[in-house]
Amino acid sequence: MDWLKIEEAQKALCGRYGAVFVSTPPDDKIGFAASTAGLKPMNGLRHPLMPGTSGWYIWCGESFSELADFFEPQHASHFYESRPDASHLFGLPPGYRFLLAGDDLDVWFDEALLNV
Repeated sequence: MDWLKIEEAQKALCGRYGAVFVSTPPDDKIGFAASTAGLKPMNGLRHPLMPGTSGWYIWCGESFSELADFFEPQHASHFYESRPDASHLFGLPPGYRFLLAGDDLDVWFDEALLNV
């Protein structure tokens, strides 16, 4: 994993969407719905950061669950290694969402994510 290249790609994506870059270091944790791995599309949202966590919650497929065990903590480094096609998205700041389906990418700001 080349952390400098990942950060460069994250900064470039933020510039494309006019968003402030907020790093997701490899040691920070994300919430990942591992039970949905491999489904499409990939969905992500970022809440405000807390110590040791990035604020990111990621799931795949059309369905979202509010069950307490839907998301599992995972170091960002594992996600960067297993999903290099999505690593450029994790510099978006809190309040942002994304939907990634192959080469199609939607990115948008959702103010409600900041009020948790």
